[in-house]
Amino acid sequence: MASFMDKVKDFGRKISESGTIVEEIKKKAQALNKKIVLCEGEDKRVVEAACICTREKVARIVLLGNEEEIKKNNEDADLTGVEIIDPVSSPKLGEYANLLYELRKAKGMTEEQAKEQAKDATFFGALMLKAGDVDGLVSGACHSTANTLRPGLQIIKTAPGVTAVSSFNLMVAPACGNKYVPDGKIVFADCGLNPTYTAEGLADCAIATARSAKEIAGLEPRVAMLSFSTMGSAKHDLVTLVQEATKIAKEKAPDLKLEGELQFDAAIVPEVAQLKAPGSEVAGHANVFIFPDLQAGNIGYKIAERLGGFQAIGPICQGFAKPLNDLSRGCKPADIVCAVAITALQAE
Repeated sequence: MASFMDKVKDFGRKISESGTIVEEIKKKAQALNKKIVLCEGEDKRVVEAACICTREKVARIVLLGNEEEIKKNNEDADLTGVEIIDPVSSPKLGEYANLLYELRKAKGMTEEQAKEQAKDATFFGALMLKAGDVDGLVSGACHSTANTLRPGLQIIKTAPGVTAVSSFNLMVAPACGNKYVPDGKIVFADCGLNPTYTAEGLADCAIATARSAKEIAGLEPRVAMLSFSTMGSAKHDLVTLVQEATKIAKEKAPDLKLEGELQFDAAIVPEVAQLKAPGSEVAGHANVFIFPDLQAGNIGYKIAERLGGFQAIGPICQGFAKPLNDLSRGCKPADIVCAVAITALQAE
């Protein structure tokens, strides 16, 4: 069996040979040639990211905003190849307004309200996505999460059979490696979006995260449904929620390697797994970790980031019928490029 130092050296070799995990994601996106809309042309970081994505062929970019103002405020930017659309003057505004009206008239929206709402860049971008004119959407650099997700929930809506939108974080191990993370990366969910879950919603989060782990991170998912109990070692309503979610997830995705409920050490440490969950093919070897609620997830990923030295990429949205992602308002252009690349992979 390879020693810990052998694993560390192997991980270092993988990084040196194939570049960082982010670069790997970007390379995958380049091969897909997806069209992604960036809704915040008024933000210089977004404009810079649009230029980088276009130059590096990460994706074809549609940038929303007034073209004259964008070029005036970004005189040094090379916008060659970037498609700029002003929602207010777009010839498709009427078509998108009609689409929005049909989607929201049952909720009391009038045709006039729909036309006005469709002028909003984030709603316009979501309508482009709904209409199939782009493959994915990224926003949130200068707008709140609520302003980004509201059009998603109202226009894009959840994927068929999914009861809750969720998010995940790709956690990249530090350069020195981690003996419990031989692939150099694991996935945490939900750490940034949905504060409360029903058992079915948590099951949907687990299934979606497993799919994301495979499609985005290239992992063969082994999913641990986390709790403060392992296989019935404690009795509590919070434990019961995870047990029910585990049962539902197994019924919905019977081929998925998924186990619960598991304490974190039983999920990731083989020696502990042998004591607490003997015979499990997931316990001791998990690479996808589903936290029981947002509080636990958010605390967990920040501990891994600050004390464990992991790089946290995300949160990345999942569960929408089409890919839509929210940015942190403190994001850098490189973060936006990464979000575009991930959104392109989700579109595939």
